[in-house]
Amino acid sequence: MTGVATETHLFPPRAAPDAQEILDALSTGVLLLDGDLRLLEANSAAENFLGVSSQHGRGRLLKELLRAPEELWQVLHRAAANVETCAQREVTLHAVAAAEERVADVSVSPLAAGRLLVELSDATQRQRISRETALLAQLGGSRLMVRQLAHEIKNPLGGLRGAAQLLERQLRDETMREYTEVIISEADRLAALVDSMLGPGRAPRRESLNIHELCEHVYHLMRSEAHSSVLIERDYDPSLPGMDLDRHLIIQAMLNLGRNALQAVGSRGRILLRTRALTNQSIGSARHRLVASVQFEDDGPGVPADIRDTLFYPLVTGRQDGTGLGLAVAQDLVIRHGGLIEFESVPGRTLFTILIPIGNENGH
Repeated sequence: MTGVATETHLFPPRAAPDAQEILDALSTGVLLLDGDLRLLEANSAAENFLGVSSQHGRGRLLKELLRAPEELWQVLHRAAANVETCAQREVTLHAVAAAEERVADVSVSPLAAGRLLVELSDATQRQRISRETALLAQLGGSRLMVRQLAHEIKNPLGGLRGAAQLLERQLRDETMREYTEVIISEADRLAALVDSMLGPGRAPRRESLNIHELCEHVYHLMRSEAHSSVLIERDYDPSLPGMDLDRHLIIQAMLNLGRNALQAVGSRGRILLRTRALTNQSIGSARHRLVASVQFEDDGPGVPADIRDTLFYPLVTGRQDGTGLGLAVAQDLVIRHGGLIEFESVPGRTLFTILIPIGNENGH
């Protein structure tokens, strides 16, 4: 018996996609600009970069839609002037209609009639992973250096305090004893400061906790310390599951960030305590299925530019009366839970984010 072969299709036949459908399926943003850098067309990924639809942005200057560093405009003008493809890696873009910045690799190709084809490849995640990996490496070396330095300081402090106590016993003049009391008191203060630099050496004592219970505890402590003109708001994600955490260590880490925000806003301002559940999130080079995000956002003046790269190092502070230990200790406590603290800051908006993997028992 002779059979007839039949062709089977995994998907039902359909009409071939048009050019716009193909462009909209790309993860790379594609913009078409005229010679004056006005938007002519944009695919869906580009609309996400711009924060507006192609229809609403069409005919407008790119500068009206996008705040970007001078390097982007130089790449655009160079491609148009030299009639050659030009590229720039990791350009920070801030859509006028969007709240958050994004980082993109930019490629510009000249077309006929003075038009430019701009390709935007999202590099935000890659840059963040690189930054976090470098931060973890730096913190490891910094922690070792500080511990060695702290041990070297504690030894002579102990001898200094002991000598002052012996001297105090030999003195009969009460006025002179006041000086030895100052020496002993200052030695104790420096020893406490060194202990803070060393940080808690023990591993986290984990228990199953609701992260929002800890947030509420920190919120009430902040509320009691805040000026009456400071507004503290909460925005919690109820989908966050229970987590295995060390209650005291995480409260201390969050409280350090909360007090940092209070000091930033001073006697008047707004602080937002926000939680979110993030999926498929990277912390450094490690990728996690589910991560808890706890954010402290304030509308203070922002982190000074000269200390941003070393902000989590011990003894680095932007305040005259600061010890520079709060953020360093908070970072260490979160790292012990396998997480990380990251931040972004511009005048009027500073955001510190605690990231802790959910369902990961391997703290550092």
